[in-house]
Amino acid sequence: MSAAPGADPLLIACALGIERLALRTGADPVGAPGPVTVLRTGMGPLAAERAVGRALAGPALRGAAVLATGFCAGLAPGMRPGDLVVAEETRGPHGMTPCVGTDLLVGELTRALPGRTVHTGPLTGSDHVVRGHERAHLLATGAIAVDMESAATLHSAVRAGERPVAAVRVVVDAPEHELVRIGTVRGGISAFRVLRSVLPVFLEWHRSLLLPRR
Repeated sequence: MSAAPGADPLLIACALGIERLALRTGADPVGAPGPVTVLRTGMGPLAAERAVGRALAGPALRGAAVLATGFCAGLAPGMRPGDLVVAEETRGPHGMTPCVGTDLLVGELTRALPGRTVHTGPLTGSDHVVRGHERAHLLATGAIAVDMESAATLHSAVRAGERPVAAVRVVVDAPEHELVRIGTVRGGISAFRVLRSVLPVFLEWHRSLLLPRR
């Protein structure tokens, strides 16, 4: 992507090939405020932690802002495939990681995707696909969504050095719309289309981090 010379980089991390495809096909090559890398980490917290740690150890991405994205499972009743989740914090076995620029992300997503519901709250991590009664248990902790990589991605990022981090996920699986049920392919297509549309919002978030603070 085109970028301003000397601008700080952005690392966008996702787990799956289809998530990376959505981000790449939705990419606008013009106007990126800094170098942008879309990293496919592989599925699961351990893969995410290792991949992000390796990437940030290289000279090209030292000091990079990190944004975790991809699909997630919604926990709250009424969530639907294609809804967006902007994490206020991620939660995992290593503790909580606060996110930066949540309000800006919510505002930009609302403008970019009118009609799509944007949820904010804690995003929790899991080492497996969450089903059935596990949803209610995680919802009772205050989390609004769950995925396997965001918490590990952000933990690995801040462990490698102080930097802005955030997580934005698209709901593909929800209490009334579990993927194991017949007819949920439509929900997956909806989530893919939404993920394909969010990259300009991520670039705006990154641009806001580069503005001088008053």
